[in-house]
Amino acid sequence: MKKYLLLLFIVASGVAKAQKIDSIYVNLYTDSLKKGTFNYINIDGLLSNGKYLPLDSTDIIFWASAGKFYGNTLWIDKDFATEKVNIKVTLRKNPALHKEFTMYIKKKPDPELKTKEEFMNEMQGKQKPKKNKR
Repeated sequence: MKKYLLLLFIVASGVAKAQKIDSIYVNLYTDSLKKGTFNYINIDGLLSNGKYLPLDSTDIIFWASAGKFYGNTLWIDKDFATEKVNIKVTLRKNPALHKEFTMYIKKKPDPELKTKEEFMNEMQGKQKPKKNKR
């Protein structure tokens, strides 16, 4: 009985590993890169069973024309002067599967964050007076 269970386990684990990545997709959370910060590059793999799997630097080789990758995140220096970065991602187990794309650098600065006091004053101004029920 133990031999059959062991054989079943070995066959099942072989089938589980048989799922291979058929294609890769780039799913960006933004349309531009920010200077002076880490920019996450989201890559998904489409498995042969139709399911998607998030991929990281253990599965993908990341390359960029500027900046430096740390895992899936691309650091762009705050003094970077070019308007765009070319990025290439390649599947480690199958280098024929790769994607190349261009991302532009964000030009407009982020708006200043409100102070706690400004935020609280704004919230208090938006509150409606409570009606007394008798």
